[in-house]
Amino acid sequence: MTEVGEEMHALVERLYPLCRSITGDGVRATLDIVGEYLPLTVHEVPTGTQVLDWTVPQEWNIRDAYIADSTGRRVVDFAESSLHVLGYSVPVSRTMPLTELRAHLHTLPEHPNWVPYRTSYYKPEWGFCLAQDTLDALPDGDYEVRIDSTLADGHLTYAEHVVPGQVADEVIVSCHTCHPSLANDNLAGIAVATFLARALAQQTPYYTYRFIYAPGTIGAITWLARNAERIDRVKHGLVLACAGDTGQLTYKQSRRGDAEIDRVLQHVLTASERPHHINEFTPYGYDERQYCSPGFNLGVGSLSRTPYAGYPEYHTSADNPDFVSPEAMADTLAVCREAFAVLDRNRRYLNLSPYGEPQLGRRGLYDALGGRSDTKQAQMAMLWVLNLSDGEHSLLDVAERSGLPFASVAGAADALHEAGLIKT
Repeated sequence: MTEVGEEMHALVERLYPLCRSITGDGVRATLDIVGEYLPLTVHEVPTGTQVLDWTVPQEWNIRDAYIADSTGRRVVDFAESSLHVLGYSVPVSRTMPLTELRAHLHTLPEHPNWVPYRTSYYKPEWGFCLAQDTLDALPDGDYEVRIDSTLADGHLTYAEHVVPGQVADEVIVSCHTCHPSLANDNLAGIAVATFLARALAQQTPYYTYRFIYAPGTIGAITWLARNAERIDRVKHGLVLACAGDTGQLTYKQSRRGDAEIDRVLQHVLTASERPHHINEFTPYGYDERQYCSPGFNLGVGSLSRTPYAGYPEYHTSADNPDFVSPEAMADTLAVCREAFAVLDRNRRYLNLSPYGEPQLGRRGLYDALGGRSDTKQAQMAMLWVLNLSDGEHSLLDVAERSGLPFASVAGAADALHEAGLIKT
């Protein structure tokens, strides 16, 4: 896992300098890089398109921005960090006194060395973000203010990658692509999603897995609006966010609270004995709130480490590649793989010999266990599967009720199915 963690961290470092927003060339450049890791289908949705109760906004792009003092020295420079400009700033080219400029400056007085992340997507505005220490060092006087940006009709860009499964029923994995130089929120989520897709592609999964790379809120809403007629295919889903910090894993349940994905994540996290938190659904956070809106009410939860706004570095320049670790991203990826292995294998079976216990010995099932270190466990798993294979209990139900590992229960079901004692 160390190697894959290092690869994910390298992807985070590569994406980090790009200026992303809810639209624009930064999003496209991000998807171009992800596209080097796995094939993507990129969608361009025109400005003005009605998507549920929203409208696709104008596209924002930026080439340069700075504040320069009277000597021409850039005291704030977009070229140094994409966080220095208020997201979606309209163009400006003026000279003004610091007293007037201050109304357009954003800082974090409680963390004077950090630069905040701020946006103004749906209200025409302009501004700069800078460290409080930098602002405090500026003398009174006139400053040249320049934001070379465009806000014009264009497109909202999102992408999908599909891992075909044995059935058309889908599991969606969603991550947001709109944040600029923020490593944990959400480049780590993009990296984990990408390497999860690559891992699933090496298998023949039962479900079809659809990975969605889209800007937060408006992107998920756009995807839902454009896929409303096939939304019934989505049986489970997971939003990945804040996937790379060193905090404990946190799973936020779907709106339903008892969706299969909720039970699977709780089972996997508990069985693994990883320190973790299970949080109930709230209609605030990331795109799980769009997928779980009452009209759709999909079984979509959210997996993160420290949740949004739960760490001081959140939405600041301190959320840089040094803040995320290869080990933490590798651990998040491992949990996703473990959870999807359970989800993919969870079935309901029907006992074909339900009157009394069938004779396992003459079918060679006991002999097949001989010499195994987990003989007793495997035998108990068979008995539990037989007893609860009534068409109503799933393998996860069996594992939870018996206290046996899901892998043992699934292995027992495979053996019993092959022996003709149970069917799906």
